[in-house]
Amino acid sequence: METRVTKLLGIEAPIIQGSMARIADASLAGAVSAAGGLGIIACGGATEEWVRDQVAKARQITDRPIGANVMLMDPNAAEIAAVLAELRVDVVTTGAGSPAPYMEMWKEAGIKVVPVVASPVLAKRMERLGADAVVAEGTESGGHVGELTTMALVPAVCDAVSIPVISAGGIADGRGMLAAFALGAEGVQCGTRFLTVEECTVADAYKERILKAKVSDTIVTGRDSGHPVRSLKNKFSRKAKQLEGDLAANGEEIEQMWLGALRRAVAGDVDNGDMMAGQVAGLVNERKTAACVVREMMAEAEALGGLSLAGLAQANAQRTRMTVE
Repeated sequence: METRVTKLLGIEAPIIQGSMARIADASLAGAVSAAGGLGIIACGGATEEWVRDQVAKARQITDRPIGANVMLMDPNAAEIAAVLAELRVDVVTTGAGSPAPYMEMWKEAGIKVVPVVASPVLAKRMERLGADAVVAEGTESGGHVGELTTMALVPAVCDAVSIPVISAGGIADGRGMLAAFALGAEGVQCGTRFLTVEECTVADAYKERILKAKVSDTIVTGRDSGHPVRSLKNKFSRKAKQLEGDLAANGEEIEQMWLGALRRAVAGDVDNGDMMAGQVAGLVNERKTAACVVREMMAEAEALGGLSLAGLAQANAQRTRMTVE
């Protein structure tokens, strides 16, 4: 499947692995890139030494393009941005701020810059700055989220910009991928789908919670504070939601709760940690390799995309009958 995204990024499958902080390391990113997609090393909260080490390890796994993500609100963002330019990673995705201060530096290093956006207005701004593409991420996604759903956001962003659009939020299989393409996207980004693959290094307890989740098992905390985060429901997220009922009185306690919350979940504390995950956790029910996920998503999307509307409806009906039986 050739799209402007595959041509731009030098990949075979228009599937980008989401930049999950403290989760997306060289093991996962290297495996996704080796499978023909684009693996992303999440640099949020990381040291320069860690970033250098992970990029080197990913390049030992594969000689295909490797990406990295910079959380621009990170106090260490400028240093990380410079390291990525020095290492000449193939792609940088950005979030939580404007990449304007680093755009020229990255471009001179031959890096493709792909900001994550949550609105058409922001997408236009990124295009004016010189972004090569944008990721339009709907509120169904895990981690930090916006307000617009993928179904509403993606076509609006596609109408607003001329650069390629990558759809994110609520995509875990070939059906979601085909739907994203129908909305105008030319690639997809998946985070939660890759959380349970063999090459992902989070604790098994975290993976098992994803595998057992239903689509209704996520919760968004932090909307009132202006920092909404979607995670699996557990003791931690329910308590955070309860305390948010009175931010004035509980603000300090909430802040202390969040310190190291994701790190605890990644290490296996699924009760007191923040298990970031998207709504599609309810569609992820098998452990597979990254290569298997990429291969199956592509096969399903291409098979469904080759059908007429009538054939597609018939295929969906057949799927339903098989599921019921």
